[in-house]
Amino acid sequence: MHSDRVGKQRYRASYGRYLEDFAVGDIYEHRPGRTITDADNIQFSLLTMNFHPMHCDAHHASKSEFGKLLVSSGLTVAIVLGMSVNDVSGKAIANLGWKEIHLTGPVFAGDTLYAESEVLEVRESKSRPTQGIVTVHTRAFNQDGKPVLDYIRSALIAKRGHGTAED
Repeated sequence: MHSDRVGKQRYRASYGRYLEDFAVGDIYEHRPGRTITDADNIQFSLLTMNFHPMHCDAHHASKSEFGKLLVSSGLTVAIVLGMSVNDVSGKAIANLGWKEIHLTGPVFAGDTLYAESEVLEVRESKSRPTQGIVTVHTRAFNQDGKPVLDYIRSALIAKRGHGTAED
């Protein structure tokens, strides 16, 4: 959450960034981190109908090379995406897509994820003069600093004065 000054000693919370606020090379460290629980993993597996035994059968998972349940990779992606929204797409009109999603390390219940996004490209839209496209490379790490996920994402972002919830 960011704050914009709206008067003498008065600030209004602002969610997200406008197109003009992005610069290639900027890195946003997404905080706070997010600790994943067994309940998160089971609920996500049930919600998405992903009943792979490595996510919901502790006895089965105990016999694997990991010795315990793995967090569903879909949940890992969803949490990291959510962590990045305030910094990257809080003022987005639309997500345009993800590419090069890499699952670079296992995630287990009890792990705390941290993430950061580096701005790769900022450009005005050719067909929408009040908007532009921002592309970022997001990387996620566990509490020990070990990489667990990275991806590239693009979003259509409003220019200042053209957001959907201008106050």
